[in-house]
Amino acid sequence: MKKILGILGLVTVTIIWGGGFVASDIALQTLAPFQIMFLRFLIGAFCMGMLARKEIKTITKDEILCGFLLGSALFSGFALQIVGLQYTTASKNAFLTATNVVMVPFIAFLLERKKVELKSVAGAILALTGAGILSLQSGFSIGLGDSLTLGCAIGFAFQIYLTGKYVHRIRPAILNFMQMLSACILSFIGLLFSGRIVFEGVSSSGWLAMLYLGVVSTTVCYFLQTWAQKYVDETKSAIILSLEAVFGTVFSVILLQEEVTSRMILGSVTILLAVMISEVSFKKKDSSSV
Repeated sequence: MKKILGILGLVTVTIIWGGGFVASDIALQTLAPFQIMFLRFLIGAFCMGMLARKEIKTITKDEILCGFLLGSALFSGFALQIVGLQYTTASKNAFLTATNVVMVPFIAFLLERKKVELKSVAGAILALTGAGILSLQSGFSIGLGDSLTLGCAIGFAFQIYLTGKYVHRIRPAILNFMQMLSACILSFIGLLFSGRIVFEGVSSSGWLAMLYLGVVSTTVCYFLQTWAQKYVDETKSAIILSLEAVFGTVFSVILLQEEVTSRMILGSVTILLAVMISEVSFKKKDSSSV
């Protein structure tokens, strides 16, 4: 029963994150990328801190380190994603982010020497093919936004991998708080370097988008993800979380009136097929999967 609830929790996360692509696009109209990052994780750190307030007094060095590593991966993913969104469409940003699913087993191989099966390699090649269909422009060049988004996928792949690695040994409330606090501090550093410290001219829709991103898309979603990954293995979690791209595209088409093209459909189907092949390729009956 808990596994079913975990799966439902992850599906809920993907729906909310799908709307997050649109909210980020709206926020970018009056806010700079690192302003959005800082506010998002500041809200997340505050909310997670309130949830973990009784446990913070007994926090350990190991929990701080694990939370920092997880927060760094989260920060890199979101930073590259939101900067990339300035140079590409919300739908392409969503689907290219989804390639993180096929990266997870290769991260496990590099860090833990876990075996990567032939079908996983096939899934990765197919995912890159789908990314190419979505991203390659005339002259076989890849746009800046597409490249940054593929980089963000690596960050999110590490975040999924590390969450599965830490969730059984670190208290969830502390892990989430340190993850958000670390991402907030790194975002503030990025904000200082960007030179956009002053928040002025922000529209009401921009502030509403920030509330959605900070409270719903960050606090609620990462609480659900951490809880759900206690009952759903990393491989299954990754494949379920890939649905974020589907909902991201749906919301982009409905709310942002993005045009649906045959190239978008073909690239999207190819990536989703790659995700399915990858999930089958390294799924195992025991608990040793990535």
